[in-house]
Amino acid sequence: MSLGRSSLVISLPKYWLRMNELKKGDVVSFAVQRDRSLVVFPIGEQKREPKEITLEINQDERESLTVRKIVGCYLNGYSGIKVVSKSVFSVSQSKAIRNIVRMLFMRIMESDAKSMYIQTLIDESRASLDLAIHRMHLISNSMCRDAMNSLKSQDATLAKAIYSLDDDVDHFCFFLTRLLRDAARDSVLANKLGLEPLDCLDHQTLVYRVEYAADQAANIAGHVIMLSGSKQKIPQNLIIRTFEAGGKAVDLYDKAVSAFFSRDVAIADEILEKQKDIEALDRKIASEAFLSKEMNPLLICAICSLRDSIKRIAACAADIAAIAINRAYKIAASPS
Repeated sequence: MSLGRSSLVISLPKYWLRMNELKKGDVVSFAVQRDRSLVVFPIGEQKREPKEITLEINQDERESLTVRKIVGCYLNGYSGIKVVSKSVFSVSQSKAIRNIVRMLFMRIMESDAKSMYIQTLIDESRASLDLAIHRMHLISNSMCRDAMNSLKSQDATLAKAIYSLDDDVDHFCFFLTRLLRDAARDSVLANKLGLEPLDCLDHQTLVYRVEYAADQAANIAGHVIMLSGSKQKIPQNLIIRTFEAGGKAVDLYDKAVSAFFSRDVAIADEILEKQKDIEALDRKIASEAFLSKEMNPLLICAICSLRDSIKRIAACAADIAAIAINRAYKIAASPS
């Protein structure tokens, strides 16, 4: 319809208004997409209907499969999960379900011998994506640095403290993965979080790399604990080399996360170039380890695993740096 001399007006479908509980006078926003289509967003307070699902499990079902089913439901946005056994839960099944519920920031609201009703405790619409990722990285980065310090001093007590933090990073990983999957599917949530579909992909990759770096820190800590328990010590010259390589890898990882958010191409490129330094140090460690007369098979295996974890932390840095460069040249969304 024409409005005045130059404006045209279109009407909004009645079913869409009802679905979003909008009425005359409410405010909506719009955005022009790259294909020139126009998207209208309801920006009033939206009541998201909670999604629920029932999972049926057999008494002889593997605990790992039950856990994977619950995680899959959680990551796909279900706020209520009812787990029902065709007979009764085995002790191991019940224990596995309760463990994963704690990991997913959920709570068991109802429970008996044959069923459990699990509910999420977090409202994704109120979440701060960047803040959650920064907190996750803060733990992961501190784990990496402390892991290298525990290796340098061969301090098993510090290593045990590091190892226990891995669950905290996993908590964030599950939550952020759920949030990003919801945002990719729900344009209203994506709009609240300030995300485009491509942002969901980039942030998801970042979350996985941050979690993977924490896993490598836990692996280093695990080896420090193992060597302490077997009363084995890595020769000091190899400790110094390994600590140097690990310190450089962790520095690159920390800078890469900063570059992701700042979209700093120069720093990201520097991180990618410095991968060669890690590789050179790794070759020196390998050479000295195999030539050292102080080394036995257990120490050689430990050094190989430590080298691998350090290289994987550096690889996480490289992956994040590559995303930072890609994000810097992302085509800007059309103004709304």
